[in-house]
This record gives sequence, structure tokens and C-alpha cells, in this order.
Amino acid sequence: MKVLILGSGVVGVTSAYYLARRGHEVTVVDRQPSPAMETSYGNAGQVSFGFSSPWAAPGIPQKAMKWMFQEHAPLKIQPRMDPTMARFMMKMFANCNAEHYAVNKERMVRIAEHSRACIDALRAETGIRYEDRQRGLLQLFRHDSQVEAVAKDMKVLAQCGVRHELLDSEAIKTVEPALARVPGKFVGGLHLPDDQTGDCHLFTNRLADHCRQHLGVKFRFNVDIQRLKRGGAGIESVVTSAGELTADAYVVCLGSYSPFLVKDLDIRLPIYPVKGYSLTVPVVDDGGAPQSTVMDESYKVAISRFDDRIRVGGTAELASFDLSLLEKRRATISMVVKDVFPEGGDVARAEFWTGLRPMTPDSTPIIGATKHGNLWLNTGHGTLGWTMSCGSGQLLSDLIDARRPAIDPRGLDVSRYA
Repeated sequence: MKVLILGSGVVGVTSAYYLARRGHEVTVVDRQPSPAMETSYGNAGQVSFGFSSPWAAPGIPQKAMKWMFQEHAPLKIQPRMDPTMARFMMKMFANCNAEHYAVNKERMVRIAEHSRACIDALRAETGIRYEDRQRGLLQLFRHDSQVEAVAKDMKVLAQCGVRHELLDSEAIKTVEPALARVPGKFVGGLHLPDDQTGDCHLFTNRLADHCRQHLGVKFRFNVDIQRLKRGGAGIESVVTSAGELTADAYVVCLGSYSPFLVKDLDIRLPIYPVKGYSLTVPVVDDGGAPQSTVMDESYKVAISRFDDRIRVGGTAELASFDLSLLEKRRATISMVVKDVFPEGGDVARAEFWTGLRPMTPDSTPIIGATKHGNLWLNTGHGTLGWTMSCGSGQLLSDLIDARRPAIDPRGLDVSRYA
């Protein structure tokens, strides 16, 4: 079967990999000159299967009000007359209760745990490396109240069979030795030993090379995707700047831009761009730098280790599709990395980046079929596209091939918003 995948971020390229392995003739189309040039380019670097949690959590509406007046808040809202933003926030806040949180958390962990097995198998099969480390993730708590609040997450992790351990202020230093240089800052942490780190941009490009060289996947870059042309019971073609492209099946992996492509087909995707920022910091002292990934729970900032770089990612900003680099956001993530690992890297020489995370109101991606028989979705992964990419791509290949899926797909397709 001929398959057109629209989008060459990490979700699009992993989808291509799993479909091509099944023998399909796959072509990937993207407006950029190479893979992973947008959201997948400079993300936080954490492949955090066990840490997969909804942004829509109990207490978030109240916290959001307080964060509006804090200098280094994890969530910022740029006031504007944007009805799409208003609708997204209303739907997100409607998920901010214990019942919805538990449902959404389970769905996310279901995909993420499957993704763990998939990326391990992919790495073994292809041999690709991407400055990856398999040394776990440490969620750091500055306050006792955060330790108490994590109990609900630990319950879900236990139910899903995810290994985890709650550590005190001394034990966290055995996981991340550099924390011994900042005594008294943290009261403890939640350690997820099976989580990983890696450069998503490097992974996506090396996987694309593998797909091209060993699986016959074709990539068409610098091609603007304009609209989907309906015909019969499904999609007839994709209208692009390079003409009409046809296939037997079409997969939308366009992140925050996915809703624009399908709205004329009477498909409403409640995906909104949540802007994030990152710094890529040169390592100057290995002993003072992180060895894997730490997440500062107070500021929602992730700090991940690559070979000779530290990737620092954080801040959720609702600002529509604005990609301007704001120095006050840089100040927040700079402050956190210097506070946690003051001797590890040279922040003055850091590369500053921003990208748009395609967030759904319930933080769960949209994977599966649509009412148009040959149109499929794999989008809306929010902050966890890197984490969930392999599991999402593998699940999608099962669904397209009408095979018994590797995991339960219920609650993951667009019908949950009907």
C-alpha cells in the first residue's frame, strides 16, 4: 500500500519507519528542508515514559492565576483576543479534576510504556545512536507539599507496572552526584530508573537516513502542504506546492498545524500550540553536570545531559503561533539550570530556541482513524512527542494494517472529543 505521511518531525519519521517495516511504500512530505526542524529540533531531551503526566491536573486553574504574577512561573498566558485559545483553556480546565486526571494519566502511561519497549527494540535493530543515555529521570521536589502530592502519580505508576522510588534529600545525590554541590535546595525526589535521554533532532535525522537507505522511504522536502482533496469515501489527494500527491492512505503528523489541514473535512482537532523554550549549554565540568535528566517540579523545567551538552527545556506559554524569542523566558530557564547545576555548563554560551508543542486539552495524543476511510491521525502529543513517538508510530501501523494492536487503542482516537 502507498502511504503519504504529512510531517517529518519525530512522530512523522517514526510512523514512516514502522509502516515501511511492514512493507508499505512510504513517502514523507514536509515544508522544511530536512527532518525535525520545528518542534522536534530543540526539545528538552527527556524520553520520560514514567513521567508522562497531564498538564490538566487538579489545582492548575488556581495555580495559573498565581503564576500570572510570578516572574519565573511555569505557565504564562499572553493576553489576546483569541477565541481558539479561550476554548482550549476552557476544555483544559474542565479536565483539571481527579477523575479526568486519572483517566488521562493512564492513557498517557499506556502509550509511553509501549514506547519504551519500541524505542529499545528500534535502537537494537537499527544501531542508531543519538547521544542517548538509559539512566533514568529524577523529579526534584523543593517542598514537602510536592512530596505529598506525588502520591497519586505513584499509585498510577504502580498500577501500570512502572518502576519508581521516592528518595529523600540524601538519596537523590546517589542518582545525581552533582546535587551534593547544592545542599539544602531539595527535600527529595521521585526516581524513574527506566526513563532515558537523547537528542531528538539527531535521532529523527538518523532514523530518516535509515528509513531512506534500508526501507526505501522517500522524503520530499521544501514542499508546502496546502489541503486535502476529498473523493469518494475518503481522501483522493494532497494538494501541495509541488502538485497533487496521491496514495492509498494519508497520515497527518503536523503537530500544532494539524487542525488547519483537516477542518474543511469536518474534523475538529482541539490542538493548541503551547510555546516552549530551551537552552543548549556546553558542558564545562562533567562532575557538576547532570548525568541523565532531572525535572525541577517547582518550575517545570527539565535538564538533560547529552554527550558534551546540557539541554534545558521549560515554560509553557499560550501565545498562539508566535515564535519570537523572549529574553524573560530565557531568564527563567537560565535561572533554574544555574540554581541546580551551577558549575556544570557555560550558560553564557548557550543556544536559545523556541518551538510549539501541539497540546490537547487532556494532554493525550490523537492516534487512529477518522471518518474518512483512508485518513489517519498521529498528532497532538504536547510536551511528550519525543517520549511517545515510537509507541505511537507502532500503534498506528497496527491500526492501518488492521492487526490486533500491541496496546489497547481505546480513548486515543479523535472520537473521544465527539
